[in-house]
Amino acid sequence: MASIVCQSSGVIAPAEHLRRQRHFTSSPLFTSCKSMEPLKYGNGAAAAAPPPCIPMINGHSMSGFLTSPRLQDFGSKHESRLRIFSGTANPALSQEIASYLGLDLGKIMIKRFADGEIYVQLQESVRGCDVFLVQPTCPPANENLMELLVMIDACRRASAKNITAVIPYFGYARADRKTQGRESIAAKLVANLITEAGANRVLACDLHSGQSMGYFDIPVDHVYGQPVILDYLASKTICSDDLVVVSPDVGGVARARAFAKKLSDAPLAIVDKRRHGHNVAEVMNLIGDVRGKVAVVVDDMIDTAGTITKGAELLHQEGAREVYACSTHAVFSPPAIERLSSGLFQEVIITNTIPVMEQKNFPQLTVLSVANLLGETIWRVHDDCSVSSIFQ
Repeated sequence: MASIVCQSSGVIAPAEHLRRQRHFTSSPLFTSCKSMEPLKYGNGAAAAAPPPCIPMINGHSMSGFLTSPRLQDFGSKHESRLRIFSGTANPALSQEIASYLGLDLGKIMIKRFADGEIYVQLQESVRGCDVFLVQPTCPPANENLMELLVMIDACRRASAKNITAVIPYFGYARADRKTQGRESIAAKLVANLITEAGANRVLACDLHSGQSMGYFDIPVDHVYGQPVILDYLASKTICSDDLVVVSPDVGGVARARAFAKKLSDAPLAIVDKRRHGHNVAEVMNLIGDVRGKVAVVVDDMIDTAGTITKGAELLHQEGAREVYACSTHAVFSPPAIERLSSGLFQEVIITNTIPVMEQKNFPQLTVLSVANLLGETIWRVHDDCSVSSIFQ
């Protein structure tokens, strides 16, 4: 069974003033992490336990401001103009975010007509409010995207002051450029749809490529799930000399390099692959030394798991002792589960930006929560504070 991992440690700074900026300095991981028992979590429904927390960023505990409800910073929720609404794509994550902020989820009616049309009605006033709509455009992508658009339109027509689309997983992000003639750039099209629907801002997590932020004509806050995964790996107490970070393709080198730098400045290896079609990959060779080492393969998403599985096979052939797979978004299209549970991976570490259904669980799977990271970002956007300082 998959597990949601929650860790916490010391307080890094007092929270007596809501506008106080928090600064983090880098220090080695693998020094002060403590592993805790995983929380029980089943098919998107959290157990009766505190919401998972984000304990570290750059080696410093974040529990001081990621575990206490943000409600204390602004008094009563009835005095707040902050509203959180959830779509139907990932309600469990939305509830965790609201719990971190010390708020109840906004009341909203979302239903389907007999022909599949989506109906949305807000069940409370949002006039003059700062509204955040949590809705990843995960499978079924088209239906969840359309639901997000209708939610945005409902908030706009209800006179919300600001509307932020919180998109933990941004679908269509892979179609971000033309690699062949007569292709569409669907990422730009979806960005236009969200903007025209009435969103004033987008909050996204680990976009497939950085240039996707430029497709929006509205501000975009880009949140990274790396700190959550990094801290979990730190709890494994693997010797830093045994680690090597692996990029599964040339396009992910920048992501893997940034990950390796924060992971005790681990060495980097690159899997060279040749893709012959969508969701079809063929590995050719490996750049770098992995013999006798613990290989950590880093990617932004796992879809059919073809790329990352072929990469793991090559790593074992080249003498890697263990292989860990780390990814923010678990799309898990068939036959991903069969490939990932085949024994090639010591552990598959993902986050809950996309809900993992019960039938997609397997023993090697570990699910980490990004709820408090997104909650902190939402608070900082609402309070006009720096977001980038979280990741420095």
